[in-house]
Parts: sequence; structure tokens; C-alpha cells
Amino acid sequence: MKIVFLDRKSIGEDIDLSGFDRFGEVVIYDYSSVDEVPARVEDADIIILNKVPINEKTIGQAKNLKLVCVTATGTNNLDKDYLDQRNIAWRNVAGYSTEAVAQHTFSLLFYLYEHLAYYDEYVKSEKYVGDRLFTHFEEHFNEIQGKNWGIIGLGAIGKRVAQIAECFGANVSYYSTSGKNHDNTYKEVSFDELLANSDVISIHAPLDDNTLHLIDAAALKKMKKSAILINVGRGPIIVESDLADALENGEIAAAGLDVLDVEPMSPENPLRRIKDSNKLIITPHIAWAAVEARQRLMKIIEGQVEEFLR
Repeated sequence: MKIVFLDRKSIGEDIDLSGFDRFGEVVIYDYSSVDEVPARVEDADIIILNKVPINEKTIGQAKNLKLVCVTATGTNNLDKDYLDQRNIAWRNVAGYSTEAVAQHTFSLLFYLYEHLAYYDEYVKSEKYVGDRLFTHFEEHFNEIQGKNWGIIGLGAIGKRVAQIAECFGANVSYYSTSGKNHDNTYKEVSFDELLANSDVISIHAPLDDNTLHLIDAAALKKMKKSAILINVGRGPIIVESDLADALENGEIAAAGLDVLDVEPMSPENPLRRIKDSNKLIITPHIAWAAVEARQRLMKIIEGQVEEFLR
């Protein structure tokens, strides 16, 4: 067997891939452009990738290809009809990053909710040195206890966030974007009710016809001016130009994003103009990337290859 990793950098160089050596020859590329893929997979039996598009153009000449493994949950980059035509199996991985993404959700919230950027700068600029009072709380903040936390997308990650939010004493409700998923543990509300009543809204939904541009100018205007919006789902769920306007106009208090419409960030992204870290924090799609989550991910992929070959 010949196994080809097409974008190893997306997994991280700190993750040990030696377990794949037992299956045969392993060839590793840090990055692969669409034009580079055909030659690199021409004699591959198995390819492992994250974001590389897999379609007739990229794998049409891969005569030995039997299995495609995606080191992620989303499979939008796979032409599944073409894979079926070629009788090429594919695998993805779900559930490996639940704890990591839930943790990052709260990291983004606390950074904004307690104005940590302001207080960090206050101390590091030495304004606290020799201050008259032992304390300084110019930027006011609140407890999560008793606040309303609205969740968009109550899958595995959304449920874990709900559990943790309840530990902090929040009142959790959720909105089902498909209208098909229901959970008796938490209060289900309409989209408008969630927008109007939530002090915190966190997005954990997939990108589909129901969620594309779900958070637009109209939705943002329905939110509390004190509300914080967190998106660790998919970037295009939010209309970024509308969010930038809402932050500048004080329609909501702040936003924490780990995902963007275009990744890496586009030079045209309107959120680039928001420089106030009390209003906006953007992390470069890292919520999933805790060391343990990436180790778990590749162990699952290794198991999928073993099972397939068996």
C-alpha cells in the first residue's frame, strides 16, 4: 500500500504519524495545491487530507486509489458522486474535538466578557504601578450566573457547551436550524426568541442552506445591545459586513470568532477594520486544534485505515 498525506501541516508537525508506516509506503507533503495533487496521488492507494479538493480533476489519474480519509468532520471538499462512480471509499472523523471546541468557546467568551484585553494592557502599561487603589474596574463586567445563553446548533459540541454553561448558572436555550433536532434537556425556542432574549449566543451549527448568512443585519438588530456573539461553527453563517457594522454601531457588545467566510482571512474582510479588542477577538480556526484533539484525530484515522485494509 502507498499512503499519501497531502497537507500534513494542517495536522501539525508535533503529531506522530509513524503508526501509518506499518501499512506500507508513506509519502508526506506539507501542502498540496490543486495543480500538484494529480501527480502526487497517481499511484496512491490511500490519500489523507484536510482541505484539498477531491474530484475528477485532482484524482482522475489516480488509478490505484481505494480510500480517501479526511482529517476533519466536514466533507464539503469531496465530490462524493465521483468517488461513488469510481468505487472509492471515503472516511471523515466526528467527535474528536468536542472538548477542545467547547473549551475555546468559553475562552473567547471570557476574553470579551471580562474585558481581559483592557485589564492586561492596564497592568502592562504600568498604570497599575503605584496606583492609589488596590483595585481597578473601569470596564464593568458581569457574572454568567443567571444570564441567558442561546445555542444555535445543539449537536455534540453544542450540548457540551450547554452543560458547561449550566455549571456557571446560565439559563440555556437553543434553536434548531433544521427544525428536526429536539432535546428535552434544554428549552427549545424560535430563532427570534433566541436573538431577543440571549445575553450570550454561541454558534455550533454546520453550514447548509438553513444556516448560510443566518446572522445578518436583521438578526443582529434583534439582539440585545449587551449581547456577545460567539461563532465556532462555520464562517459564512455570519454576514461579516453586517457584523462589522453592528459592532461599530453598538448594536451588540462584542463578538468572538474562530471561523471566517474566507480562510485564511481575506484582505477584503470588513472585520479587519475593528481594532478594539474589547469588541472583537478573532482566532485563526484553532478551536479544534488542542494537542489531544489532534492526537485523537490521527489515531482515529489510523484505525480507519486499518479497518479498511482488514
